[in-house]
Amino acid sequence: MSDFTAESANALPRTGTITDLYRAVWRWHFYAGLFVLPFLITLSITGGLYLFRNEIDGIVHADLKHVEMPAGASPTEPSRMVDAALAAYPGTAVKYTDPVTPDASAEVTIKTPDGGKTAVYVDPYRGEVLGALADRGTVMWTVRYLHSLRYFGPVARGLIEIAAGWAIVLVATGLFLWWPRGQKGGVVSIRATPAKRVFWRDLHAVTGLVVGGFIVFLAITGMPWSQVWGGKVNQWANGSNFGYPSGVRVDVPMSGQKLAQEGPTSWSLEQAEIPTSPTAAKDAPIGLDRAVSTFGQLGLHRGFAVNIPTSVTGVYTGSVYPADLSQQRVVHLDQYSGQPLVDMSYADYGPLGRWLEWGINVHLGQEFGLANQLFLLAVCVGNVVLAVSAGIMWWKRRPSRSFGVPPLPRDRRVFRGLIALLVVGGVLFPLVGASLVVMLAMDWMFTRHRLSRAA
Repeated sequence: MSDFTAESANALPRTGTITDLYRAVWRWHFYAGLFVLPFLITLSITGGLYLFRNEIDGIVHADLKHVEMPAGASPTEPSRMVDAALAAYPGTAVKYTDPVTPDASAEVTIKTPDGGKTAVYVDPYRGEVLGALADRGTVMWTVRYLHSLRYFGPVARGLIEIAAGWAIVLVATGLFLWWPRGQKGGVVSIRATPAKRVFWRDLHAVTGLVVGGFIVFLAITGMPWSQVWGGKVNQWANGSNFGYPSGVRVDVPMSGQKLAQEGPTSWSLEQAEIPTSPTAAKDAPIGLDRAVSTFGQLGLHRGFAVNIPTSVTGVYTGSVYPADLSQQRVVHLDQYSGQPLVDMSYADYGPLGRWLEWGINVHLGQEFGLANQLFLLAVCVGNVVLAVSAGIMWWKRRPSRSFGVPPLPRDRRVFRGLIALLVVGGVLFPLVGASLVVMLAMDWMFTRHRLSRAA
């Protein structure tokens, strides 16, 4: 929420049109910030924590996730670990997750009689149960759900989508307000001290210049998870093949069940259908041990999850989504013959799917390892500084007993071009467009109220 200072006004060309345009942009920058900045703070804090999800979960849940590897020992059979998990927590085993490192535990997901799911952690060398949590019950899953506001229902998740769209408006209008117009300070340097308002104005402007582009990047790459836009684009991007490119599956019966229903998967495969095993097969099921062995022979990255079939037509599905995008893979095995029915990797995604998956991987802090995590952590800190400095700057600037909304331009026609650009953005992002209409109505009512009081 930049400030229309006397210095800024004096730096503008002496034409009413330029001054009015500046005021119009400033007004909408203020409105965008009013809506976005609270989300920017919460998203930055939860997102900064989630960047280090493996490290934090490894510390908080060390008793469940880490084991001591005996010298010369080999992991026991997956079926034995599943049996141990079921003995401790009765139900139906629906997923087995292979240890990602030699000192990590295995995870068995059990569907309980009441319909819930429990994640049971098992020592892969001794076959002993270490303990259990609710499925996706780790600290970092909680942080992830707070980040997406999933705990607060679809309306709250829709607000996240709107905030992402308005964040782009915030950056674009902020760049216009920052653009040097003859002023000598506050462009790339910070003047004065925290006691002065100009310090907070400069801190806000310079921080916005540094992190603005990354805010746009995070907003765009976070959109695939959004409720309306993400869902529609996912269906459009995957088309009638539901995520599978032409030629990957030929004459394979599909169940109609989506891969996303089985658990976390990549964005590009959320609409992917799961194939079926032929019921006329004479062979007995291959069993979990052979399925896990087959996935290992096929070269799936360590830490892959195996969905266990619970019906006669079900398949063994091995999936893994490591930091290395090229190692993303989903393989469906016939539960009787053990033959791969579908083998899908990142290289098989379409151009849009590959681009979006790369953006998501960077967004999650995975693509470039620790450097990616630390860089995005710095961006998250910058976002908080940006939001806090905006609030302090507004508080110091606002008139007594006034909300401090930037003044209207004298010539209202300057709003036309700005609103036209906002409408284009609203068409691309429907929820943002709906919020634009609400914001316009509120601004109109606020202006009328002020004029009536002044009269």
